[in-house]
Amino acid sequence: MIAVVIPAHNEAHDLRACLEAIQQSIQLLHRSHDREVRVLVVLDNCSDDSLKIAKDMGVEYIECNFSCVGKTRDLGVRHMIDLGATWISCTDADSSVEPQWLLQQLKHQPTDAICGVVQIDNWHQLSAETQQQYLKHYQDSMDHRHIHGANLSFSATAYLQAGGFKALSCHEDVNLVEQMQALNLKIVWSNLVRVTTSSRLDARAPEGFAHFLQQLETPP
Repeated sequence: MIAVVIPAHNEAHDLRACLEAIQQSIQLLHRSHDREVRVLVVLDNCSDDSLKIAKDMGVEYIECNFSCVGKTRDLGVRHMIDLGATWISCTDADSSVEPQWLLQQLKHQPTDAICGVVQIDNWHQLSAETQQQYLKHYQDSMDHRHIHGANLSFSATAYLQAGGFKALSCHEDVNLVEQMQALNLKIVWSNLVRVTTSSRLDARAPEGFAHFLQQLETPP
């Protein structure tokens, strides 16, 4: 079973679009592969309509009050492993996966983990200078070395071997991949596995992707 795990903290604005994109990816996968896919939203300390959206969309969900993305991701991943998931695909509630997101993950098998790329949904609220700095920094290519919780997938075995997501408020994704590298697990760095993510500057996690954009937008 493939599990898609999405942490959400007050993500009502983007959650529906996120789940719709995942459903499209599942539908495309099912045209050529008979694989069970289950989607789980992990609602962390939500006070908006995120729960209602998850219910309306008919996806599985669990609730917690961690206010910690590392603990939230780990709860969701371990929950799905306990239910029989052998491959876990992580994304974020403010992101939309490409239609071939799951299909490309299967094409990269066998591997222990896949680090995909992200692209910005729009640049309208960001300056031309920020866009230039971002594009100069970002490697949208095979064998890149970017790590995004919004586009990270792995086998259940590799996840457990590496000790899972740590209880970190940010960089839990980087920590997990570093643990996998220390174990010499096989990691594919692919720009064929793609996700479009929000250009918002109001960060949910300190030092996360929104914080990175904010630093580019307002340099010291």
